[in-house]
Amino acid sequence: MATFVLIHGGGHGGWCYGEVSPLLRDAGHMIHAPSLTGCGDRKHTVTSSTDLDTHITDVVNLMEFEDLSEVILVGHSYGGMVITGVADRVPARIRELVFLDASHPTDGVSLRMNAPHRIEPAYAGMRVVDGVELVLFPQPGWAAFFGIRDPDDVAWAEPRFTPHPWKCFDQPLLLHNGDAAFKLPRTNINCTETLRDSPEDMRRRQLDGHRNFEIDTGHDLMITEPGKVAEMLLSVAA
Repeated sequence: MATFVLIHGGGHGGWCYGEVSPLLRDAGHMIHAPSLTGCGDRKHTVTSSTDLDTHITDVVNLMEFEDLSEVILVGHSYGGMVITGVADRVPARIRELVFLDASHPTDGVSLRMNAPHRIEPAYAGMRVVDGVELVLFPQPGWAAFFGIRDPDDVAWAEPRFTPHPWKCFDQPLLLHNGDAAFKLPRTNINCTETLRDSPEDMRRRQLDGHRNFEIDTGHDLMITEPGKVAEMLLSVAA
C-alpha cells in the first residue's frame, strides 16, 4: 500500500481530485487530498498573511500529525511550488514527487517569476476583499480557462472554483535544506497543450523527471482524464 498526498493548484481545492482519489483508494492505497488555507472548502480561512509558506506548512503539518512516511506527494499547477517546499522541509517523509502539469520552481523563485506569461494576466484581475489580495475570481466559462470542456465536468467544477490569495503566487520559494528537495525521485505528468505552449527553459524542467508522462488534454487533467492520471500514479506506486 502506498500513501498519496494530492495537492491542488490555484483556484481549486481538494475537491478537484474527486474522481482520481477513489480510483487510487480502490487499488488499496491511502489518500489525502487536503484543501489548502483559504481554498476550496477552506475559503473562509483566508487572511491577508496567507502565502506560499502557509500552504507549505499546511502540508508539512498534515504529514507530521498523521505521521505519514514514504509519501508519494503530488502537486498540480501551483501545487508544484508547494510540494517542492514540502520536500525541502521534510524530505525523509517523501518517497517521490509527482508534478501534475505543475510548476517546477528553484530556490528564490516565485510562481510569478517562474511563469509570468500565465501569472501576470491573473494579477491584472486582482481585487482586495476584506483586506486580502485575491486573484482568479471565478466567472462564467471559467472551466475552459483550465481546459475543462466536457459539459458534465464543467457543471461539476465551475461552482467549486474559489479566488486564490495573491501572495501565494508572489512569494518566492525559500529552501532551507540545500538541494534536498531535488535529490528525491520525481515524475512529471504533463499535458500536451502545456508542453507545446511552454518556453524552452520551462519545457526542459517539465521533461527532467526520472519518469515523464504526457496526456493530450487540458490543464486540469485530474478532472478531464482521471482514469489516465490514476493509471500513471498507480505505476509510480508500483
